[in-house]
Amino acid sequence: MTWEWFIIVLYGLSLLFIFFFSLGQLHLTFHYLKAKKKQKKNAVQTPEMKGDYPKVCVQLPIFNEKYVVNRLVDAVCELDYPNELLEIQLLDDSTDETTEILEAKTQYWQLKGKNIQLIRRPERVDFKAGALKYGMELTDAEFIAIFDADFLPQAHFLKVTIPHFQNEKVGVVQTRWGHVNKDYSLLTRLQAFGLDAHFTVEQVGRNTAGSFINFNGTGGVWRKETIIDAGGWSADTLTEDLDLSYRSQLKGWEFLYKEDVESPAELPIIMPAIKSQQFRWNKGGAETARKNFLNVLKSPIKFSNKLHAFFHLFNSSIFIAILITAVLSVPMLWIKSIHPELALLFQVGSVFLLGFFSIAIFYWVANKHLMKGIKHGKYFFKTFPLFITVSMGLSLHNALAVAEGLLGFKSAFIRTPKFNISDKNKSWKDNQYIKLQFSWLSVLEIFLALYFAFAIFLGISLGDYGLIIFHLMLMLGFLMVFYHSVKPQLK
Repeated sequence: MTWEWFIIVLYGLSLLFIFFFSLGQLHLTFHYLKAKKKQKKNAVQTPEMKGDYPKVCVQLPIFNEKYVVNRLVDAVCELDYPNELLEIQLLDDSTDETTEILEAKTQYWQLKGKNIQLIRRPERVDFKAGALKYGMELTDAEFIAIFDADFLPQAHFLKVTIPHFQNEKVGVVQTRWGHVNKDYSLLTRLQAFGLDAHFTVEQVGRNTAGSFINFNGTGGVWRKETIIDAGGWSADTLTEDLDLSYRSQLKGWEFLYKEDVESPAELPIIMPAIKSQQFRWNKGGAETARKNFLNVLKSPIKFSNKLHAFFHLFNSSIFIAILITAVLSVPMLWIKSIHPELALLFQVGSVFLLGFFSIAIFYWVANKHLMKGIKHGKYFFKTFPLFITVSMGLSLHNALAVAEGLLGFKSAFIRTPKFNISDKNKSWKDNQYIKLQFSWLSVLEIFLALYFAFAIFLGISLGDYGLIIFHLMLMLGFLMVFYHSVKPQLK
């Protein structure tokens, strides 16, 4: 029975990780609700600026973004901030006509009195991290705001973030991402649903609990001194933002999260682009955990904050646990049927599935506070099951990314293609940055869909219906991910 116990133990450990992860999310939900209750008594206000505003440099790292750079530069140049105190750096590493577009746009805004410069490095070293580092060495600004190419900052952005730096301990002010194309398709709605939970419950919850949060790569402002003190930008992980965030907070800098300030951005509209983004985020998160977690353990912060940091840094590992649990749930059905003496053990194990309800509460609270409407319940019950189903379907892709990160396999920084499309009737097919090609991962995804279809059949045959909903969601999840992965290639 050695192999059977190996499966049981591995299955149990994976369930245990999922269970404790879900409890961590529930704890963040508690802190989020606590923060909201406090805000009802004391309305959130931007501190009054005492004295003159400081000089700010807005960095726009750009690499082949011809579809979105015009609207990006226009939005940044329309920021409500004194001209003499605002410097704009177009950190352009492009190899296509994006550079020509930026040259024209730079000249246009310079004639209108804006301090905007097109900066091209001699060599594209260290990708985005290298561009930000290169630009920082060229500015004497005390603060640095960063926006990716798909963002559209609102005019008041600097006026509602910079005053918070009057607290000399604050090193970063991060704002909440909005979505300019949330209603484009089912895929964009599901992405928005997941990201909204991160940018409400998760970020506010951690900030309220005094735990480490992260700069999200864009839509935020850094104190230049903080970046220097933490060792500067580094490209040894794919998530240079998370890495620098942890190094900064380990140095004692405080991060402030502003849920009430929205920074609108574009969501990827096709599955290959979503996978590209997910791969970078999940692998980079694992690389950052590998690099920084031991330093977190050695730091003098509270144990509860170390625990939150563990689940924060290793949160992408949840996909490995989900994949293992899913795959092993099928032999577990067989083991359960031939070993009735283990029935009590399986009943105890089912308690861990309560973690699912913790996750549901986490997303319910996030969705409720953002929507603030009477249709919240209907939208949630229509969207949440689909979101969980597709997340399960992405578990193979994301688990492989996490495994690469934890094992130290290096890969290049691959940008997420931008589209500048919000009209469902417009085609993305002429986007020159989309390089669609067949992936053997899609074969594995359809294989897993068939595997879980067999699991449903096995459960019915054995008269064990406990996991049928779970297996149905897995089957549909892998089918949906497979379909949306190959669909763009068929058009």
